[in-house]
Order: sequence, then structure tokens, then C-alpha cells
Amino acid sequence: MVFSSALIENAVTELSRLPGIGKKTALRLVLHLLKQDQQVVDQFGEAIIKMRREIRFCRVCGHVSDGELCAICSNPARQRETVCVVENIRDVMAIENTQQYHGLYHVLGGIISPLDGVGPEDLAIDALLSRVREGDLREVIMAISPTIEGDTTLFYLSRKLAEFPVRITTIARGIAFGGELEYADEMTLARSLSGRLPLDSYVKNGRPSE
Repeated sequence: MVFSSALIENAVTELSRLPGIGKKTALRLVLHLLKQDQQVVDQFGEAIIKMRREIRFCRVCGHVSDGELCAICSNPARQRETVCVVENIRDVMAIENTQQYHGLYHVLGGIISPLDGVGPEDLAIDALLSRVREGDLREVIMAISPTIEGDTTLFYLSRKLAEFPVRITTIARGIAFGGELEYADEMTLARSLSGRLPLDSYVKNGRPSE
């Protein structure tokens, strides 16, 4: 791709670093921005810079937040005896869009994947155990993508949580194996949550039960 302007080329290069954005799409976005008023583009840039500099992560659940606690953890109307364990913040947003879950969350920050160099110590597992140890939770819902890595994480967590007197469940298999939770449609995800199963009926001998 040949550019007549180094400024445009630099802007295209930076935008194309975003996931799902190729050079052609990046160029289309850059040309769109060129047509906008200077104030509009300034607001766009300032919003991105301000977000990156000032965004925080909830000290309780790990979700994105503008303050010490996220809007979910600070909401007194949420059911505080239930926590839904997810891989990342996108999964929180996906579940919230179903409007079927009213408890709290715990963001692991990923899943166990030895091939990618991600082990239990790289995830917010100790923080989850601390929350369960406090004794206020009655149910821990494992809303983790049904992949090989997801099942590995489920098995590890089931062993760690076995000593606590808390109900451990997992979302039903409305989501196909190998699918990513964040890409499930809202109806399927809602049904998977409402039809959740006891984890020990899913995990057996280190693998999903037949």
C-alpha cells in the first residue's frame, strides 16, 4: 500500500494494530477522520488517551472501573451471595447483556494455558479463594469458555474450591465445545446460565464427564 503522506501512513499503521483491523479498514477509518471537524477528532483522541490513563480495575472483582469499586460491586441491589467466575471483562459484558444474572463477578484475567505460558499463578485465583474463604458466598458459577484450556481451568479451580462449603456450578452446554463465551448470542448465554449444572457432574477424573 503506497501512501502520499507519512502522517496518514503512521495513522494507518497504528490503527491496524487493533484486533480485526487490517490496513484497508485502517485507511478507511483514517480518511473518515480527515473529513471530520477538528473538534470531533480532538474529542476522539482525548477520549482514548483519558481512558487509557485513568481506567482502573475493581479491587474486588477485577472488572474495569472508574473508581476503586466497579459499578456492579458497588450496586447494593446485586445478589452478593453469588459470584460468577469469567475469563475476561468481555465475558462480564456479554453476561450483563443477557439481563438474566444479578450476582457479582470475578475476572480471572485469562485461563490456564501451558502452551501460551499461562499458569495458575498468572491468574486472579488467589483473590477468588480469598473471597470464598470469607464465607459470604453460597454459589460460585464457572462461566468459562468450553475449550480444552477452559476445562483445564475448571478442573484446577474445582480442586482448589473443594474444601469450601460453597455450591460450585458451571454453565450448561448451550455453548458448543470450542466456542468462546463472548461470541455466544444472548439467548444461548442466558439459557446456559439458567440451566447451570453442579460442577462435579461435569468434571470427572480430570476430564469432562461423558
